[in-house]
Amino acid sequence: MGRSPICPCGTIRLWHGLVQSDENSQQIADWYSLSHIVHGLIFYSLGWLLLRRQPIGTRFLLALIIEAGWEVLENSPLIIDRYRAVTMTFGYSGDSILNSVSDMAMMALGFWLAAWLPRWGGVALAILLELIALAAIRDNLTLNLLMLIAPSDAVRAWQQTGQP
Repeated sequence: MGRSPICPCGTIRLWHGLVQSDENSQQIADWYSLSHIVHGLIFYSLGWLLLRRQPIGTRFLLALIIEAGWEVLENSPLIIDRYRAVTMTFGYSGDSILNSVSDMAMMALGFWLAAWLPRWGGVALAILLELIALAAIRDNLTLNLLMLIAPSDAVRAWQQTGQP
């Protein structure tokens, strides 16, 4: 799909925290990594609800396949153009392969945390991660989905007021 293996800047960083930057979604981790942890928490819960009789390894493999599918879709022109048109990530050009692999690892982390934590702990962690991202960058998985599905000019304007 023409994705760069690493950031086109030529540097590999563990963390990049500036959303409105050409390095966003190019480095190992960024604020959106929190959303991928939440994906794992959600996928574990859905697997537990819908596929409880399946071994946890099977449920994990299914979660990994879904996350990989999302990474492919997220880096397609359809979704990249949609992000540019309706979300706060104006210059979004897709993820580097390094970032996509890291996103899948973050989902795996969330999945195994959900397996280990009590149910209320997984719910609390998901809420906490969403609130951290909301406070830090005025964006999170919930707002991202809202803006992709039903864009709101008011939400977009509010998000922009918190960006440098």
